[in-house]
Amino acid sequence: MDFSDLFGDIFGDFFGGGSRRTSNRPMRGANVRPPVRITFEEAVFGCEKELELTLKDPCTACNGTGAKSGTEPTTCTKCGGKGQVVYTSQSFFGTVRNVSTCDQCGGSGKMVKDKCGNCQGTGYTSSRKKISVSIPAGIDDGQCVRIREKGEPGINGGPRGDLLVEVVVSRHAFLQRQDTNLFSTVPISYAVAALGGEVIIDTIDGRVAYEVKPGTQTDTRVRLKGKGVPTLRNKDVRGDHYVTLVIQTPEKLSHEAKELLRKFDEVTGDSLNAAARAEGNGTETKRKRLRR
Repeated sequence: MDFSDLFGDIFGDFFGGGSRRTSNRPMRGANVRPPVRITFEEAVFGCEKELELTLKDPCTACNGTGAKSGTEPTTCTKCGGKGQVVYTSQSFFGTVRNVSTCDQCGGSGKMVKDKCGNCQGTGYTSSRKKISVSIPAGIDDGQCVRIREKGEPGINGGPRGDLLVEVVVSRHAFLQRQDTNLFSTVPISYAVAALGGEVIIDTIDGRVAYEVKPGTQTDTRVRLKGKGVPTLRNKDVRGDHYVTLVIQTPEKLSHEAKELLRKFDEVTGDSLNAAARAEGNGTETKRKRLRR
């Protein structure tokens, strides 16, 4: 960057000084941001997608000039080929120069009298193109994959812009993601929580068996190391999968099951009769107050 031009543009335009900047210099084309939807699993492990887009290319009939074959664009009479028009006005600071894009030539500095019949004088033609996109493993929702120089063509011979493919990741049925870690909830029975036992956990890699320790409390979180999402820098380095174990209370019990549960309660503290014992210890008044 020419810093003398930069400061000349800022202070020169404001205080009435000169500016050497012209808008008809080669300019890079605009970026194109198409979205692509992928599944949760595709985001974790990566995938290949093919997009079909409408993109511009320089017209082959006029080589991007917009002029009819055998003719050439002429210099814009309003801006003198600079692509900009300068208006001056008086203010408290003195003479202020306002620079705007020339409305006659659109900033190109050139005028086309005899337009190309192939592109109607625009200098570009549009066509549908298929572009393959490699989605890397570990990409997250809202992130983009950049494909260089696959965007809009440049102006005045400038390079093409980039293709920025924005990834939209669909939600998973039971997995939640935070950075490279995954989270899920797995229900376990009271018997497994109390006595310990093996449960099956669904992970992004498939089902795995996990040994629950005896006496496990509800909302206990366990860690499955390396069962998370790969990092973008190295797909072999993965986060973890954290599983919250939630004890399920059965809603329907048979008569036999109820009797067995009452006997179990008797030998483990008799919690079913705890309220009655508390009343015998003078807590009846307090209990009535709580009911009110």
